[in-house]
Amino acid sequence: MLLKILKPLDKKLVRDLMRMWGQGLAIAMVVGAGVAVYVMSEGMLRSLTDTRDAYYERYGFADVFATLKRAPNSTMGKIQSIPGVRQAEGRISKMATLDMPGLNEPAQERIISYPQSDHPAINRLHLVAGGWFTPGVSDEVLVAEAFTIAHNLKPKDTLTALINGKKRKLKIAGIVLSPEFVYALAPGAMFPDDERFAIMWMARPQLAGIFNMKGTFNEAVIKLEPGADKHEVIARVDAVLEPYGSTGALGRDRQVSDWFLSGEMKQLANMGRIAPPIFFVVAIYLLNITISRWVELERSEIGLLKAFGYSTRAVAAHYLKFVIAITVIGVFMGSIAGTWLGWGLASMYEEFFHFPFLYFNLDVTVYVVAGLLSCTAAVLGTIRAVRRAVKISPAEAMVPQPPTLYRHGKSERLIKGALGPTRMIIRHLLRWPMRSALTCMGISLGVAVLISVMFFEDATDAMVETQFSLIEVQDATVTFGEVKSSGVMQNIESMPGVLAAEPFRYVPVTIKFGSSERRMLLKGLPANARLNRVLDKNLKPVSVAVEGITLSSKLSEMLGAGLGDVVSVKVHDGRRPTLRLPVTMISETFIASPAFMEISALNRALKEGKNTSGAHIMLDDALSDDFYLAIKATPSIAQVAVKEAMLKAFNDTMSENINIMNFFNTIFAVVIAVGVVYNAGRISLSERSRELASLRVLGFTRGEASYILLGELGILLLLALPIGSLFGYGLAWFWALSLDTDLYRVPLVISSATFGYSILVVVLAGVATAIGTHYQIINLNLIEALKTRE
Repeated sequence: MLLKILKPLDKKLVRDLMRMWGQGLAIAMVVGAGVAVYVMSEGMLRSLTDTRDAYYERYGFADVFATLKRAPNSTMGKIQSIPGVRQAEGRISKMATLDMPGLNEPAQERIISYPQSDHPAINRLHLVAGGWFTPGVSDEVLVAEAFTIAHNLKPKDTLTALINGKKRKLKIAGIVLSPEFVYALAPGAMFPDDERFAIMWMARPQLAGIFNMKGTFNEAVIKLEPGADKHEVIARVDAVLEPYGSTGALGRDRQVSDWFLSGEMKQLANMGRIAPPIFFVVAIYLLNITISRWVELERSEIGLLKAFGYSTRAVAAHYLKFVIAITVIGVFMGSIAGTWLGWGLASMYEEFFHFPFLYFNLDVTVYVVAGLLSCTAAVLGTIRAVRRAVKISPAEAMVPQPPTLYRHGKSERLIKGALGPTRMIIRHLLRWPMRSALTCMGISLGVAVLISVMFFEDATDAMVETQFSLIEVQDATVTFGEVKSSGVMQNIESMPGVLAAEPFRYVPVTIKFGSSERRMLLKGLPANARLNRVLDKNLKPVSVAVEGITLSSKLSEMLGAGLGDVVSVKVHDGRRPTLRLPVTMISETFIASPAFMEISALNRALKEGKNTSGAHIMLDDALSDDFYLAIKATPSIAQVAVKEAMLKAFNDTMSENINIMNFFNTIFAVVIAVGVVYNAGRISLSERSRELASLRVLGFTRGEASYILLGELGILLLLALPIGSLFGYGLAWFWALSLDTDLYRVPLVISSATFGYSILVVVLAGVATAIGTHYQIINLNLIEALKTRE
């Protein structure tokens, strides 16, 4: 019924779409894959950006953070008077431990002061359940939601904590979220561990009393005026707080939670820039080759249309409508798939980022841009072929093209010994080298896409292996509440289960070279450290240089300082000296950008005794529970990090999410491989159906006829595998380069299993497509195929 009201060319368009539905669907799926990745990544990026900005604004997230030893509250007035400061508040922040049922080791706790009867102007809390502090009731706390979920806690439940050397029973008044801890990491951790790290807030009067800090603070949080010079404000804040043991103020971009969140948003942006163009390039190729070879087959129809009075523009528009129709179908499918993937990604992010809400943003502009990009790519990819075909005159178009001319040449001598069908395959490939090359390149992109995304699993494994097997050999790391003399190591070594212990020292510093500088913790290690090691560029353990400073390769790159250069090290602790140290070693690590000194040399440079901030410990597994009991009873130990727990936290979160992403990326790669192979086979069948039918009449079997066509595709598939592997390596290199930050580096590591899996997936996709094409060949209608169309 619909066909009756359409114009003749539109009727032909509908019939063409129905006749070529398989090819059209394959192309639409490739377009849809590109649209899906774009909609998912760009939509999720906008969702995170909008959610983050609204959350930060509504709850007054600070712009500048400063940590110090102790300062009187009156100091806040000096900070408030700094030009560019809108609001400044002081607070108390301390570390403690928790004795949680079901955990052998103590959980870590960061406890922060909060107004008892009002809310601060900066870093306000969002109440999820329960209530605020009850007037006159002590030992009440507000607990971050993630920890309560991990332990199935609810308001009015109690916790046992060791705070400033004294055990306390804490009652949960409310469950909260904070813009400061969207991504909550324990000090020194790489992955969130909601089971072993808690963030709590206690009424300021009580927390001040526990730590004897009435009328003082040890952290400052600052909001800036719009347009204020952040660096100038930080410099002035440092000048005010330096006498009080400040370790140096930091901007929001260096705050751990925002740092990780921004890194994830950068990765999403990179995905949106890199992945969709790959799919659009494949779609352009498929559309170009499909339309080019289709209009060649329809030369006589084009001639008839023009002879009956249709203009060149009308005929060109007809074929472009076909292209747009396929593209629109792809955009529609991709938009649905991208939205669904976006919802799934939002659910996955809810496990990592703790917002009051996080929804996938159905921004109409994302879908419009995806549609415009797809249609533009489709038209640009086919306009030349359409224009070339419709420009020929009716008389020329209605004359059949002459048969393909084959000549004796070098290539003919190369295949002289080949059997007839094989010679026909090779001869056909060499007759159209550009067509063969483009088909081969299209298939190779399927391999490349799989390798480029599967490599993330290999890279993550390499990062974890390097960090937890080569660098961190220790089983546990304890950190003292204050710097201790080296004599404390005897107490650590005497604890039950301790097989070996090595001291370390952390000192807050600013390292400067030329115009570049970085604020960080300088780590002191024994020269012959065995439990926490330094690696060279070949990832081999080396001793820390006794003299000078060791820079990680990324830190060396950021500072522009190499071996032999002298860097300035401003110490933000103790006597606060400024040291000039030669760079005597460059180390390698994939996590953070650390700097090291030999611990005795560091203490001498600071003009201090043999001091230590903590210890790396090797444990006897059979006595580890006794060790953790002893730790819980040791007030001087503020933190304990267990390597096994950190690995479990990683496996419980990252591994599952990597597997999910690899599953979807495998589907996308299969779409590319099937799209290219199917279209190549289907077009070849359309072009050569008369030839294959003639061979059948001349006595060739169905298998031989199928072999001629599928053998050609098989050769192109085999040639595409090494090319795709090379492309995949290049794409992986590009991904690694785009994710190279001071927070982490993604090593370019691709295992043979990744190459094998990627190749196998594409080969299986090709085999499945070949089976379908073979079925069409054996059911070829010889009479219809042999009829002339002229």
